[in-house]
Amino acid sequence: MLDLDAYLARIGLRGRPDFAELHRAHVTTIPFENLDPRRGIPVSLELPDLERKLVSGRRGGYCFEQNLLLKAALEGLGAEVDMYLARVRVGSPHGTARPRTHLILGVQADGTRWHADVGFGNGTLREPIPFGVGGEYEQAGWRHRVVEDGPELVLQSLDQSGQWVDLYGFIPEPVPLVDVVTSNWYTSTYPRSPFVTGLIVSVQRPDGARESLSDWSGGLSLTEETPTAATVTGVEPASVPELVATRFGLEAALV
Repeated sequence: MLDLDAYLARIGLRGRPDFAELHRAHVTTIPFENLDPRRGIPVSLELPDLERKLVSGRRGGYCFEQNLLLKAALEGLGAEVDMYLARVRVGSPHGTARPRTHLILGVQADGTRWHADVGFGNGTLREPIPFGVGGEYEQAGWRHRVVEDGPELVLQSLDQSGQWVDLYGFIPEPVPLVDVVTSNWYTSTYPRSPFVTGLIVSVQRPDGARESLSDWSGGLSLTEETPTAATVTGVEPASVPELVATRFGLEAALV
């Protein structure tokens, strides 16, 4: 079982926080990063390995690691948690079918069914939202909503031009752990996976600002965003280790 007190200390909490507080603290404390698959190290989803890396090792991780760690914490607090696999839509033409390489959670807590996700990098939810199609949710200035598209539920975000952008879509049918393990193996080892070929490190700040270091859009750059503005600065590869350590708090990571 997860060492719940150690996890809570890692995200700056103690005692028995409520669900929204826990979700928000996780998102604004543990960075999103793919440093292991980028250097050829497959990602383990065994709970002791997740604790060793993200908790005691003070590293970050990507969706499978982040959300499975959150799942273990929520179950330790008495919540019921289901897993769903999603297809990432952002950055691809409408109608393009990508593999199901994103993990999200459905959580029964406080008498309500919630959509939880601490693992979508800079676009992730800061707090859980009610599960399923519903209204518009504002979180530190960022706006999200869930809409239907055929059999899928689609999480959307309002961009800086005022347009709703699809982030990911998923069929609301829980999946077993073996499916998650299979998707994780593909994501962290497939030679053309962007998590193998590229770099992404990101963090959400408590005030709502976002920062990301990535080469997924072409050149290596550092992006700083608020809900209304963005600044993109080119980065030299030689400066990556220092940026990863100083801007994202990953001093222990090798890049």
